[in-house]
Amino acid sequence: MAGRIRASDIEEVKRRSNLADLVGDYVTLKNAGIDSMKGLCPFHDERSPSFHVRPALGYYHCFGCGESGDAFTFLQRMDHLTFAESVERLAARIHYVLTYEEGNFQREEGPNRARLLAANEAAAKFYVDQLASDEGAAGRAFLDERGFDAAAGARFGVGYAPRGWDALTKHLRTQGYTPQELALAGLVSEGQRGVYDRFRGRVVWPIRDTSGQTLGFGARRLYDDDQGPKYLNTPESPVYHKSQVLYGLDVAKRAISRGHRAVVVEGYTDVMACHLAGIETAVATCGTAFGKDHIAVLRRIMGDDSAAEVVFTFDPDEAGQKAALRAFSEERRFTAQTYVAVAPEGLDPCDLRLHRGDEAVRELFTRKVPLFEFALRQAIGRFDLNSVEGRVSALRAAAPIIAEIKDPSLRPGYTRELARMLGIELGEVQQAVRSAERQPRGSGSPQGAGSQGRGAPRGGSGPGRGAQGPDQRRDPASNRAPARGPGRAGGDGSGDPSGDPYAEFSPDGPDANAAPPRITLSALRQTPTTWLERDALMAMLQQGDSVGPDLLQQAVTAQVLEPNLRVVREAIAAALPHLGEPGWLDAVQAAAPPTHHELVRELAMAPMPQRKPEQLAAYSRDVVVSLLDRDLISLKSELLARLQRIGDHTDPASRRIQEQLVALEAARRGLREE
Repeated sequence: MAGRIRASDIEEVKRRSNLADLVGDYVTLKNAGIDSMKGLCPFHDERSPSFHVRPALGYYHCFGCGESGDAFTFLQRMDHLTFAESVERLAARIHYVLTYEEGNFQREEGPNRARLLAANEAAAKFYVDQLASDEGAAGRAFLDERGFDAAAGARFGVGYAPRGWDALTKHLRTQGYTPQELALAGLVSEGQRGVYDRFRGRVVWPIRDTSGQTLGFGARRLYDDDQGPKYLNTPESPVYHKSQVLYGLDVAKRAISRGHRAVVVEGYTDVMACHLAGIETAVATCGTAFGKDHIAVLRRIMGDDSAAEVVFTFDPDEAGQKAALRAFSEERRFTAQTYVAVAPEGLDPCDLRLHRGDEAVRELFTRKVPLFEFALRQAIGRFDLNSVEGRVSALRAAAPIIAEIKDPSLRPGYTRELARMLGIELGEVQQAVRSAERQPRGSGSPQGAGSQGRGAPRGGSGPGRGAQGPDQRRDPASNRAPARGPGRAGGDGSGDPSGDPYAEFSPDGPDANAAPPRITLSALRQTPTTWLERDALMAMLQQGDSVGPDLLQQAVTAQVLEPNLRVVREAIAAALPHLGEPGWLDAVQAAAPPTHHELVRELAMAPMPQRKPEQLAAYSRDVVVSLLDRDLISLKSELLARLQRIGDHTDPASRRIQEQLVALEAARRGLREE
C-alpha cells in the first residue's frame, strides 16, 4: 500500500487547482465582485445564492449554512471522499504525479472511492470496445434501429456487455481490481459459483456525474432468452445513488446553465434523441421517480431564475399519469416554471425522431403546457363525470392541484375552468379550493386527494417508490447572516444610508433545533461604527499586500469597539509575519480562538464593497486609514477637552497639548499622503 502523500505535493496540487473550475462542475457560478463568484449552495437548499467562491484565495464559504473550505474540503463533502482521495482526484485532474512517503501510514478506513470510480471507467472502456466486436453486432443493430449511428454511440459512450459469464470480471482482474472492489462498485454479482458479470448480453450506457466521472451503468436487454428485467441499473453503491443522479447531465449541464432550461425525459435513448435533434438540455432519471434530490441537482446547475423552465415528458399511459402527479407534488421546490410536453400518438422522443425526424422533436417542446394544467386534466380524466359521485371525486382530486399553483393570480381562472369542466357551481369549487389551501402543504397532494372515490389516484405524496429520502448532509442552519442595516461607513465616511450591502447573506430564518450559533457576521452589532471596523478588517484580510505591512502594523493597534472584531484584529496582529504567504488566512485563523474561525472566514470571503478592480487597492488603504483616523479624531477631541479645562493658554500644560495637537494633525495628513 502506498504511504502518506508528501506534504509539498499536497500544497502544490492545491496551488495549481482552480477552485472556480472545480466548483463549476457542480454549481453554476456568477461573478460577484473582484475575485468573487457566487451560486446556489450545494450543501443546503436555498432560494437565493449565498455560496461564495474566492478563486485567488482558494476558499469557498456559504453565508447561509456556514460550510467553508478549500478544494480538498469541497470534494470530500460533495463526493464523500477521504482527504487522500480528494488529493488524488485533484492531482489526476491537473495531471500532477504524486509522491508517496514510505512508512506504516494507513489510509482512512472505508471504501476507496477513487478505486471504484477507476474500475467503473475501465468497465466503460471495456464495454465500448466490445460494441465494436463481432458479438457487439447485436448492440450496434439495436442502436441503428433507433436511428443512432456510430458517432452518436461514441458521443454518449454507449457500449455492449458480452453474454459470457465473467468477461468483464476477468478483464478487470488483469488490471489489478479485486472481486471485492468490483462487487462494491456494482459491476459484478455474487452467486454460489463465485462472482459473475452483472450486465451480460445488453447495451450499456455509462451514468456520469457533472464532472464526467462514471458512477454506474444502465443496461437494456437484447436477447429473448434473457429472463432479467428489460432495464437493469447499477445497484446503490458508495459512488452511485440513483435518486441523486441524472443521466446525460454531464453533457447537458452547460446548455442548462446557459439557457436556464432543462428537459426531463424518461429513457436513455430519449436523451440521445433529444440531444441529436438539438435539444441539448435533456436529461433522464435512472430507474427511479423524479424527486426532490433531482430538483436540487437541477437547481444548482440552472440557477434560481424565475424565467427558467423545466419541461417534463411523460407517457400518456397510467404510469405516465402517476409520474406527472408525482412531479407536480414536488413542483413548489422549483423557482423555475414547470411544463409538460406530450408527443402526438404517445410517441416518446426517440420514436418521434425515428418516425418524424429531428424537427418533430424540437416542435414537441414548443407545444408544452404548464405542469399544473396537465396534472389537473389528468386528475379529473380518471373519473366518470356523468355521475354525481364521479364529479365529486374529481373535485376532491383537482382542488388541491389548483391550491398548489405557485402563482396565486392564476388560481381564480383555473377555479372557474374547473367548474366549467366538471359542470359544478363555481361557489362549490371555490369552497373546495379554499379548503385545500388551508390544508398543510403535502396533505392535499394530488395523489392523496380523491382517494375515497372510485378510480382515484393511489399512493403517497412523495417522489415515488424507489426514490431516496432527504439529503442526509447536515444543514447547519444555526449560522445567522447579517440583518439588513444602514450603509457602509467607507474610507471617506460616505455610503448608502438605506441598507447594509451584506444583508444579502440573511438566511431564511432560525432553526429551533439548531446547535448554539458560532460567531459569524450576524453576531456583530448593526451600527456604522461596527461597519467601519468590519470593512477595515475585510481589507486587511483580503488585500493585505495592497494595504502594506507598515500600515497594517499601525492598523492592528487601532481601537476596535466590537468585541468579536477585536478578537479578529488581535489574530491578524499575531499572524502579521505570514503576510504575503499562501497560508496567510490559515495563519490568521490559527491565531483566533475556534469560536471565531468562521467569522475570520466570512470576513475573508465576503465580496468587497468596491467592485472596480483598478480602485480596489486604493479603497482598501482608505478604509484602513479611516479606522486609524477615527482613533486620531478621538484623541484630538480628548486633547481639546483637556485644553478647554485648563483655560489658561499660557499654562505650560496648555502649550504641551497644543504641540500634541499640531503633531496629531501632521500624523493625520501623513496617513492620507502615504
